[in-house]
Amino acid sequence: MNAYIITIGDELLIGQTIDTNSAWMGQELNKIGIWVKRRMAIGDLPEEITSALHEALQQADVILITGGLGPTKDDLTKHVLCKYFGGELVMNEEVLQQVTQMFASRNLPMLDVNRLQAMVPNNCTTLINKSGTAPGMLWHHQNKIIVSMPGVPFEMQHLMQTHILPLLLQKSDTQILHQTLVTAGIGESFLAKQIEAWEDALPPNMKLAYLPSLGMVKLRLTIRGDKNEDLQMPLLQQFEALKKLVSEYLFADNDEPLEQTISKLFLQKKITLSVAESCTGGYIASKLVGVAGSSKYFEGGVVSYSYAAKQNLLNVKKNTLEKFGAVSEECVTEMCEGILEKFKTNYSIAVSGIAGPDGGTDDKPVGTVWIAIGSAEKIVAKRFMFTKNRLRNIELIFVYALKMLLDEIA
Repeated sequence: MNAYIITIGDELLIGQTIDTNSAWMGQELNKIGIWVKRRMAIGDLPEEITSALHEALQQADVILITGGLGPTKDDLTKHVLCKYFGGELVMNEEVLQQVTQMFASRNLPMLDVNRLQAMVPNNCTTLINKSGTAPGMLWHHQNKIIVSMPGVPFEMQHLMQTHILPLLLQKSDTQILHQTLVTAGIGESFLAKQIEAWEDALPPNMKLAYLPSLGMVKLRLTIRGDKNEDLQMPLLQQFEALKKLVSEYLFADNDEPLEQTISKLFLQKKITLSVAESCTGGYIASKLVGVAGSSKYFEGGVVSYSYAAKQNLLNVKKNTLEKFGAVSEECVTEMCEGILEKFKTNYSIAVSGIAGPDGGTDDKPVGTVWIAIGSAEKIVAKRFMFTKNRLRNIELIFVYALKMLLDEIA
């Protein structure tokens, strides 16, 4: 089964509201074997709604519509759909009772516009919305399923989980399975070249997707087939082969943030970490502590931005800074040593660089970064050349620092 998702609202088109509904629905539909063929965002205009619905009916088995069901004049979805399917609006007593009770429980008066929300097309199946005042509406038309739901995320999710997903699960005869891994330190095109022969030999029911971001490329392997087929085994066999091909750059064999992977690893091994940051200004520490439970392995960090801070807080030698500068192998090595000593951790990260957009020199242009990983046994430092964009460089430093850390522990 294929699905179309149509989200309605001018606020989506002008960027005032981010469309999280489509992402949530797409994930849930995939779990029950329904492929989202297209997502459409349209404005609050009757002709736009009609045109989008007409297009969706040509190509999809399931059409899910959100938005435009509120009590105000710009909420047109119910009226347009009622006219499209040749019905008329009638008072639904069950909805009216539910809305009345909701306003009474909040000690609020119920206005006429709220009462009108109980008016629903007489040719649809009404879906009671216990999380809000606007009911959902379901039509069976030309062997297709069309559902209209409120745009408020928690109301939409309630209707999907209560009414729609169970219905679609019964009707779906396919399954879709995914396996995702995360690579770091290699570009998309180089990665594609490295696994080209393997990708070309994939069976017809499997597909590989490349999902690049700063410093990382996710590879998502997808298999589609009959609901009764055993798809897990062939998917895992191909996934294991893919992991071996990219082992040098592999960060995680599941779809999770890098900091989550590091957190699990440190907790599993019962080891500790500290960080010494210069050009990232605490970004690495902030990302790490964003994961619940990080206090069990992350001892702390120091933002040593100036020469004085590096000397006073991390015991970087004055001679080192004068001779080699802050952006140097010698400096990050001493930063690593200093933070290890300060927090008594098993491992440490130290970073120093020229994030930009200015501050570079001929021998150290903008984007020059040194990253060091330290332990009691050794310190490894590497030089990187990143971009001229400050925020992008900070994110790249985070990614490469964690990949270096992972490599040392593994």
